[in-house]
Amino acid sequence: MAAPMRVGILNDMSETAPGPSDIGVWLRMVVDEALEAGRLDRDVEFVHAAGLGLPEGTAAAVEHAFAELVAADALLIVGPAIGDNALVATPCAERFRVPTINWAGTERARSEHMFHLQVGSHEDESIVLARHLSLLGSAGVGIVADASPIGRRYLSFFLDEAAARGLRVTRSMAIEPLADEAVDLVAQVVEAGSDSLVYLGLGLAAPAVAGAARAQGFAGRCLMNTSGMRGYLPEFARALEGWTYLDMHADDNETLSSLRARLGLDASGGSRPAVGFDMGRLVVEGLARAPELTRSGVREGLEQIKWLAAAEGHEGTLLGFGHQDRGALHGRYLVLRSWQAGQSVQLAPS
Repeated sequence: MAAPMRVGILNDMSETAPGPSDIGVWLRMVVDEALEAGRLDRDVEFVHAAGLGLPEGTAAAVEHAFAELVAADALLIVGPAIGDNALVATPCAERFRVPTINWAGTERARSEHMFHLQVGSHEDESIVLARHLSLLGSAGVGIVADASPIGRRYLSFFLDEAAARGLRVTRSMAIEPLADEAVDLVAQVVEAGSDSLVYLGLGLAAPAVAGAARAQGFAGRCLMNTSGMRGYLPEFARALEGWTYLDMHADDNETLSSLRARLGLDASGGSRPAVGFDMGRLVVEGLARAPELTRSGVREGLEQIKWLAAAEGHEGTLLGFGHQDRGALHGRYLVLRSWQAGQSVQLAPS
């Protein structure tokens, strides 16, 4: 029997593997289906490494976890999931020349060997939110953004798009990514004459911002980036009630609907099935299309993936890579949704 192909999974969200994400479960499911269908001619062994990255941990922890997977002879690495840590891992992928697929939100975490399945986008999300508020006729937008590479990137693109759309930004304030209190910050934003409040960041500070807005009696529009996907956790859902946010799954996506029907899933899992299924297919197709089972061969195999129907995004979103194309999702992959009575409700596109 042929030796299995090794795929590494880098967990940057805890100090232990496999970690809080269920991405490995989805990868195993898709690989097993590909083996049964004859798409792969040998098994895949998943190896795990963990390093609690930024903002709670350190960049060094991510570097050590990456090196551990390299030493374990991984042909391909999946992760990290957080943008700050994807930026740390990108030079590692180049130094070790290991094809890697991160599932963070920053397009800056792309390179010859670093591929990117966008679970959100620090760049695109800001544009969608600014355009949405412009079309709604917002007279003034107040912003609270994380004081981090993630928050600054979101803010930069939001301000540029606001200027292009004639959308007035009344005030922007920076908040520590781990903050659990935001009363003074939000008060300053609200008092600047804002009829809309936007939070941009990783989301750990989102409950503090939402709670402060509620305490202020703010009655305007409240929006946030994909950090609102944390609302699938009950404690976050209560805090984010009434907020509009961006998600990765759409009610009209036939690929996702078919997946849910096949597995007997409801919508309570949010985007997790869509992300896991899409990542699994990228891994399988990268391995199956590799001209030889080497790291450089797998990199070439990933480049050959074209026009797969994505489970993420609106119907018609496609998955694929290419020569110097490292962003997997193409099309309308960001979906406006709102937390209403603890449920995520899709909004009509603006």
